[in-house]
Amino acid sequence: MDYSHLGSRDRLLLAAIHLIAERGYHGVTTQEIASAAGLSEKTLFRHFGTKQNLLESAFDRYHYAEEMRLLFKEKLVGDLEKDLLSISKTYHEIMNRNRKLIQISIKDEVQLPGFKERTMHHPLQLLDFLANYLVEMEKKGKAVCADPKLQAFTFMMSQFGAFVNDLEAGRNYPGIELESFMQESTKLFAKALAP
Repeated sequence: MDYSHLGSRDRLLLAAIHLIAERGYHGVTTQEIASAAGLSEKTLFRHFGTKQNLLESAFDRYHYAEEMRLLFKEKLVGDLEKDLLSISKTYHEIMNRNRKLIQISIKDEVQLPGFKERTMHHPLQLLDFLANYLVEMEKKGKAVCADPKLQAFTFMMSQFGAFVNDLEAGRNYPGIELESFMQESTKLFAKALAP
């Protein structure tokens, strides 16, 4: 892959994501990552110190928390079904863009100290965003939320399950299109939460 148009940090991050997704965390060296980025191993260590720090930095840089924060802050319109659909579409767009990161995070091979906890930062943040949104919608009389955190979690898990099915090229549930799922799931959730 050609990373030459990027700065050295992003080149290293993208090279690491690509190689680790392809060959596993233990199947690639820092020298190979640096070479793939067109940089020296010394540059990699100067920026990140360790391969684990490099991988964790990749998650922090390319995962979805900041984009989702902006969505919740600036782009939702106060219509439950439309907002849930917007959340669903944004979530899937980001997750699909970061497929390799997700593949790395769900592999059991990566048993690094604190790694799983770090990868959970973004989903936990999204859970808070969505639960807070539901609370606000209830205050406005646009939703009924017996347990906003659990309802937000249920919505998120349905979206994540659909993403994983799509990640597996739809082999688990063939014939179920992601777009149709997003439309139907948001309609069902909006109807279930309607006052």
